Amino acid sequence: MGGEWGGMRRAAKRSFSRTSGRWYASISTPVYQAQPQTQQSQNQQPHSSGSEQKTITVREALREAIDEEMSRDQAVVLLGEEVGKYDGAYKVSKGLFNKYGGDRVLDTPITEAGFAGIGVGAAMAGLKPVIEFMTFNFAMQAIDHIVNSCAKTNYMSAGQLLAPIVFRGPNGPPTSVGAQHSQCFAAWYSSVPGLKVVAGANCDDSKGLMKAAIRDPNPVVVLESELLYNESFPLSKEAQNPDYVIPIGKAHIERQGKDVTIVTFSRMVGLSLKAAEEAKKQGLDVEVINLRTIRPLDTETILASIKKTHRLITVEEGWPQCGIGSEIVALANEFVFDYLDAPPERITGADVPMPYSHPLEQKAMVQVENIVNAINRVTYRNKQK
Repeated sequence: MGGEWGGMRRAAKRSFSRTSGRWYASISTPVYQAQPQTQQSQNQQPHSSGSEQKTITVREALREAIDEEMSRDQAVVLLGEEVGKYDGAYKVSKGLFNKYGGDRVLDTPITEAGFAGIGVGAAMAGLKPVIEFMTFNFAMQAIDHIVNSCAKTNYMSAGQLLAPIVFRGPNGPPTSVGAQHSQCFAAWYSSVPGLKVVAGANCDDSKGLMKAAIRDPNPVVVLESELLYNESFPLSKEAQNPDYVIPIGKAHIERQGKDVTIVTFSRMVGLSLKAAEEAKKQGLDVEVINLRTIRPLDTETILASIKKTHRLITVEEGWPQCGIGSEIVALANEFVFDYLDAPPERITGADVPMPYSHPLEQKAMVQVENIVNAINRVTYRNKQK
């Protein structure tokens, strides 16, 4: 295996070009970027109609993205627990071991610190590893490699050493797995300079962001929702292009509105769209922004929306203190305070370790009614809820 890896490493180094004192991964094929869309959607995102689109699950969209990038670039390798012969704990890597073999799809021991560290070293040597964590809760075992060995490398080497690596896996609460397996790490990783952090809400998002993450010369954390893996969405004709990517750092307006702005990401996009439909019955027109990228934030899109609607609600699955919503509210207060007609609202998971009891768990997790109540509060429709 050493010879195979050495050959891939040398080939990968030849695909890099030196520019302004930094190593950048060159893209030899054209990149088809998702275009800005403003059409109102009943689901997660507007799509082409008719036979031009297909319906697949989020796990299949992720698999397509990884498969296409492994076919495109032999420097891309996949490492993680049971990603190979078992096809992955959540079947995201199904069939990739049989297609690419054990030199590029590597089953690892149950040691996150070990295989994350190997991945970071391989990235510095010229490969483009995709590291799968069975859950991001387990990535805490490897956080030193992600935050110290990886995120700071480009800065500390004065741009001479890059670590083009992807850390991916399920993030946030699934159901009935207890407090240790139910945390959202969006705020943790998005606070780290040197990392990029993305989270998709549907199949187009999941595929386009994964492909962009693999092609990016910087370390990217891809936060996936376990509860979305088996959800089906249309995959647009554009997203079926092998060079379709969603630019990192650009949010998407899922639903246009003029009365309230909701800023959210991942699974909460779907809940926010349902809440917007409920609000529509009361005559309220709610705008829903899907962040897609959590670091760097698309502040331009967020602030422009607040200037239009004059009201802000943030929605996330994580805890309230130091959350993504806290950062967005701070930005609103700093840059568009005079445009606000009501105090911003943050809808988050409950500020407790996740209960195992199902009834309590449902109370701790964000529900559509929580978002609807927030819409009513910022529009002064109901001050009691």
